Amino acid sequence: MSPPPGPEAPVAEEALPEAPASEAPIAQAPAPEVLVAEGAMAGLTAPVTVDDHHGCPATAVLRRVGDKWSPVLLSLLARGGRGFNELDRSVEGLSRRMLIRTLRSLERDGLVSRTVHAGVPPRSEYALTDLGRSLREHLDALGRWAVTHEAELAAARRRYAEHL
Repeated sequence: MSPPPGPEAPVAEEALPEAPASEAPIAQAPAPEVLVAEGAMAGLTAPVTVDDHHGCPATAVLRRVGDKWSPVLLSLLARGGRGFNELDRSVEGLSRRMLIRTLRSLERDGLVSRTVHAGVPPRSEYALTDLGRSLREHLDALGRWAVTHEAELAAARRRYAEHL
């Protein structure tokens, strides 16, 4: 079913004047609507394409902090540097394999540093970088927001479940 006529209704092809073949109009995508005009998020547009989503710096950060173990490790390391074995013993349910993968990802993203101390066996110590500490501040703020609005979120979830 076609949309009712109105200001947003598309113009039917018959209503367009015919252009000579050499001057045929080129179809153009509509200009995206700017959602935020000022501040840190200036230039955010919609609709967001898959490429926009994958290229967005926030997407990578949200993937990192939205995984199961990164926030836990960032919280532990916010209290001070720790050795690998200490981290391994500190988090119940985290396999050594997953600990290694997560630490490598955090190190790759510049959020965690690894220092290898000579010895037999060599000892690795992990610590937050300045970048990791700055991210941790935002995660703390998000955590405070979640605690502050916990009752509202729970009520919204109950209302939603009631309507299913």
